[in-house]
Amino acid sequence: MFLYNLTLSRPSGIQCAIYGNFSAPKAQEIVVSRGRILELIRPGDNGRLQVILSTDIFGCIRSLAAFRLTGAQRDYIIVGSDSGRTVILDYNKDRNQFNKVHQETFGRSGCRRIVPGQYVAADPKGRACIIGALEKQKFVYVLNRDSAANLTISSPLEAHKSHNIVFHMCALDCGFDNPIFAAIELDYSDADQDPTGDAAAAAQKHLTYYELDLGLNHVLRKWSDPVDNGANLLIPVPGGGDGPSGVLVCAENFLIYRHQGHDEIRTVLPRREDLSGDRGVLIVSYASHKKKAYSFFLLQSEYGDIYKATLVYEGDTVTELKVKYFDTLPVCVSLAVLKTGFLFTASETGNHALYQFVGTGEDDDDVESSSATLVQTEEGYAPVFFTPRPLKNLVLVDEMPSLMPLIDMKVANLLDEEIPQIYALTGRGPRSALAVLRPGLAVSELAVSPLPGAPTAVFTLRAQPGDEQDGFIVVSFSNATLVFEIGEEVKETSQSGFQATTATLHTQLLEDGSILQVHSSGLRHIRTDRRINEWKAPGRRNITRAATNSRQVIIALSGGELIYFEMDQLGQLLELAKRDMDGDVASLDIAPVLPGARRCKFLAVGGYDNTVRMLSLEDGTQLRPVATQAVNAVPESLSMLHGQSADDGPGGDAGLFLHVGLSNGVLQRTEVDRITGERLAAAHATKW
Repeated sequence: MFLYNLTLSRPSGIQCAIYGNFSAPKAQEIVVSRGRILELIRPGDNGRLQVILSTDIFGCIRSLAAFRLTGAQRDYIIVGSDSGRTVILDYNKDRNQFNKVHQETFGRSGCRRIVPGQYVAADPKGRACIIGALEKQKFVYVLNRDSAANLTISSPLEAHKSHNIVFHMCALDCGFDNPIFAAIELDYSDADQDPTGDAAAAAQKHLTYYELDLGLNHVLRKWSDPVDNGANLLIPVPGGGDGPSGVLVCAENFLIYRHQGHDEIRTVLPRREDLSGDRGVLIVSYASHKKKAYSFFLLQSEYGDIYKATLVYEGDTVTELKVKYFDTLPVCVSLAVLKTGFLFTASETGNHALYQFVGTGEDDDDVESSSATLVQTEEGYAPVFFTPRPLKNLVLVDEMPSLMPLIDMKVANLLDEEIPQIYALTGRGPRSALAVLRPGLAVSELAVSPLPGAPTAVFTLRAQPGDEQDGFIVVSFSNATLVFEIGEEVKETSQSGFQATTATLHTQLLEDGSILQVHSSGLRHIRTDRRINEWKAPGRRNITRAATNSRQVIIALSGGELIYFEMDQLGQLLELAKRDMDGDVASLDIAPVLPGARRCKFLAVGGYDNTVRMLSLEDGTQLRPVATQAVNAVPESLSMLHGQSADDGPGGDAGLFLHVGLSNGVLQRTEVDRITGERLAAAHATKW
């Protein structure tokens, strides 16, 4: 029996990543696979990586590819998985989810050797895609539009070849000619029949082109030519007027340009000076940056060294292939160059990172190898050496934490906490670390803003009453107030209407969308049309405490006088009542207004005489005492909340509860009669 399951913590390692414009025409976004999790990541304007969407597919993602139909402005996602199906997804910005556009079944489920899904490639013009297996099977799908401009997908066209192992696959850029797909293949049919092993030793890899004839709706094996047996990766070269087309074949120690009807162009990969001669250099990941006037490729070796590869060509003829040492980064499974000048690296071990380009690798001091200067000796081609150096062309902007790989793990309570901790060894080599994990919700740092001093209070406000999230952060200092607006980034705003030259005691978003600022000298009512109403404290007295909800405001002046305000139908705050409490007020609170009600009926007032008083706010009895409760310390904080009463049962009316925080660390909870304001249940006390 197999059951769906959700892990308490999502995987942090990335298996593959693709770049595209998935939510908007000019959005710079990355879709990554974390095993069974599909995520949409977007770098903010400040360079911070933001996870826009994370969804569990309850399966194993094997490969990803992005494509765009001709004339379209957004990209689709092709997912190769263990489901035995080709799935095409589209990101819905309004609902923040991936929508399944098409799902075509072609084989059995599971990560099988002959079931396609390991390799996915899409034609750069969005006309076709290919999905292949490690062995034998390949399916080609024609992509098109219907009369309503919706994406359509054809029945699969077979491009199978038995006894054939595929090492990599890509789609060529051939303009609007018939789509062509390239693959590195090895035919083992002879080796399978030869018990001596001679045929296996003589087996030769081939670079094979598969052409989709759009007119005949047929896939044919167009061209196959022997290639270096160390070949492991194919990189498509821009074509169709933007370049010569063809592929770059990444082989052990070499980078080779190949294309049908073109001579082989080969150059060596620069190698470290301290690398032993019996060890080769393999390319494990790449990223390409394509422009009409200029394009280049970033290649990363298994040692983390980044190379910049460029082609010199005239028309469709390549004359020179250059490879230059660029920088050194942790080994990655995927690289993505963004058009905004960033490089995303999905690291094989350790944290993933976002870098910014500060150079393009045009420095003449950097080591470069070229096909034009390739020297062949009796022992082979002469190597080109370099010495790794600190980053020069890239600067680190942001990181995403990753525990991959977990080497070992122990659960122990070494810190003598309530819940044991998880101690894990993560990473590899110089990126190894000891991670201490605790159960709980992780907190991600989204923005950092420097402050001019130590704040005395922090408040959050919604921009409108119906908003789900807060839109402003109000930071109060001893003699000033700063207001920050929350958007793509957190930035200071001067258009809030707040008085910036005084400390803020309290803030409140009122039900009509206006904002109230309470400071020591009075009230500042900021209307929705940005008109400001001021109320000044009488005489030389200051406001010491305040409590508000969406319709009511109560302030306490020095000396113990309470003043009660209520909003009328025109959105104005009217002063309705005053009362002298015969002593300074230690704390105030009022419950939120229930739906359908005009006001909260009661006010809680804490005094320095170790008492908590309930005052009525009903018409004609404003600020009249209705109950008093003695406590064993000064009530420094009060909180009145509506909740489910124990006597009402399910579906009953909301009960009213008073929480009292005392100066001795005791939290006291009392149920209050919502009709009379008197104490109903005995207080429950907890020591903190």
